[in-house]
Amino acid sequence: MPDNLAQELALLPRLGVADLRSRYADLFGEMTRTGNKAWLVKRLAWRLQALSQGDLSERARRRAAELAQDADLRLSPPRPAPTVAVPAAGSGSTRLRGKRHDRLPPAGTLLTRSYKGTTVQVRVLEHGFVYQGTIYSSLSAVAKTITGSHCSGYRFFRLLPKGVAS
Repeated sequence: MPDNLAQELALLPRLGVADLRSRYADLFGEMTRTGNKAWLVKRLAWRLQALSQGDLSERARRRAAELAQDADLRLSPPRPAPTVAVPAAGSGSTRLRGKRHDRLPPAGTLLTRSYKGTTVQVRVLEHGFVYQGTIYSSLSAVAKTITGSHCSGYRFFRLLPKGVAS
């Protein structure tokens, strides 16, 4: 290993992935399958510093082991969101969509709102919204098109639950 750790660390980002993988094998004593250059550079820099300046103290290792034991681990994967297959507009394929939100009016409803002196009308579809001939996936996307900035579609079309001020 070169005498100057700083020079070695500065050289790492300039190496190719094949050279980094070879250097990894030299330093860790095992091959790596990754081709992620950024990860290899960080891992090699850590190892070079640990070898040059010393690794974690025994006290730090014990504390890390204690923290790992106390950590709440997820024992089962999260449940997937319920989905239904819906044909994509204009294609024969299907894509998965989430369940319809209960705040939305039924499909076919025409939402009307006055905005800056213009009457805005949006038709509710089973899975989307039509505004000026374009289909949008969310009310917020429609509201952004109308206003030019992000805002809640539910708030813009005043679909908030009763008792919530808009």
